Amino acid sequence: MVLLAAAVCTKAGKAIVSRQFVEMTRTRIEGLLAAFPKLMNTGKQHTFVETESVRYVYQPMEKLYMVLITTKNSNILEDLETLRLFSRVIPEYCRALEENEISEHCFDLIFAFDEIVALGYRENVNLAQIRTFTEMDSHEEKVFRAVRETQEREAKAEMRRKAKELQQARRDAERLGKKAPGFGGFGSSAVSGGSTAAMITETIIETEKPKVAPAPARPSGPSKALKLGAKGKEVDNFVDKLKSEGETIMSSNVGKRTSEATKVHVPPINMESVHMKIEEKITLTCGRDGGLQNMELHGMIMLRISDDKFGRIRLHVENEDKKGVQLQTHPNVDKKLFTAESLIGLKNPEKSFPVNSDVGVLKWRLQTTEESFIPLTINCWPSESGNGCDVNIEYELQEDNLELNDVVITIPLPSGVGAPVIGEIDGEYRHDSRRNTLEWCLPVIDAKNKSGSLEFSIAGQPNDFFPVQVSFISKKNYCNIQVTKVTLVDGNSPVRFSTETTFLVDRYEIL
Repeated sequence: MVLLAAAVCTKAGKAIVSRQFVEMTRTRIEGLLAAFPKLMNTGKQHTFVETESVRYVYQPMEKLYMVLITTKNSNILEDLETLRLFSRVIPEYCRALEENEISEHCFDLIFAFDEIVALGYRENVNLAQIRTFTEMDSHEEKVFRAVRETQEREAKAEMRRKAKELQQARRDAERLGKKAPGFGGFGSSAVSGGSTAAMITETIIETEKPKVAPAPARPSGPSKALKLGAKGKEVDNFVDKLKSEGETIMSSNVGKRTSEATKVHVPPINMESVHMKIEEKITLTCGRDGGLQNMELHGMIMLRISDDKFGRIRLHVENEDKKGVQLQTHPNVDKKLFTAESLIGLKNPEKSFPVNSDVGVLKWRLQTTEESFIPLTINCWPSESGNGCDVNIEYELQEDNLELNDVVITIPLPSGVGAPVIGEIDGEYRHDSRRNTLEWCLPVIDAKNKSGSLEFSIAGQPNDFFPVQVSFISKKNYCNIQVTKVTLVDGNSPVRFSTETTFLVDRYEIL
């Protein structure tokens, strides 16, 4: 048996993956595969067709063909057995027998094909052996990586040594009252050069990997500089590794941690001696076909007093909620006073609130299945198409008084199908190929930006795109409960106070 080539092609004869086992030009193999569909007789069930020079042994695979091109004097029984092994190999690497899936795993298939056939002759291997051979480690690759890491370590050690020499020379020059050599210039330029040397030294020391044990020497920079630079460098190394693996990394703003993004959007609060933190957390579950399954919201007012002269105060609460929240005061708070006058004060007016500690004075809870109470509605419409699924997602803000910041709508994706093809989008997106998710990022959703949509296409089934998860942060609370005034118990004089309002997501899912 002499096997000339193995190929996966479309029914029109277009080659997707082709592996030639003998010397053959690209024009020749493309011509043979293009002629293959024209040679098949319709209505007759055969597994091979012949021409004057070659034989095609093939097996249909949904919309594709697995084709072996052999010489006419090869053993047809051995050809069929080899064809069956080729057909079993493809599902091992491809999740779906589709053109884009075959193209994405083309190199894996070629490596597996090389294990089956060598120089045109069938190897005595089975499917389990092929899987073992293709997953084996390369000793040469390990040696190459070890040599490269050694060279990098030596280069960094040399850089540190040079930097220390420069810094020592600068210190000696300063001690003798001379200009620092190598940094030239008069006056401020010499100082600038010295700071540059220190910066170079600190940078080189910070870039050293934790696992490398340098020669025991006293570090030239302060120990805190090492700690501050370590975590940021690990992130940079991780991003570089992702880029080397072919991942698409978006701008630096997208890659920031949530806490950093919050720091960008939320300005620092000037805390007065009387400070209140109003926090709400929402847990919401919706069905993919509509309908609110459950919505639960918990809110609390936390009071912090930093000056003991303001310990005996009362909070004036304005409650404009019309959704029917259930309010509950702290056991030490006068409930009658709160019910009658919406004032939060201690039962014993002579006592003071604790100083320098956060005290929860009022909390509320809202649980409902009323759809009109949903703050942000999400509609996800996946529809099957010829190449997979077309997914349309829409959002709409129901509460006009809210302003949602750092909104991230996370859509799960089927694994092993590659990146989605984005059609139209309001905002930005981020594809995480490791977690198989598509994150739709919107900096602000408010009354001026109430609705938006995202359209993308990808291989998969409609159930693959659920549950959809939503996260956001808001500086306006959902229930209109605010502290409008703070007064002293004695004299009823007003007190300056500050307020920090946060509306967060505990869990927000569309199942």
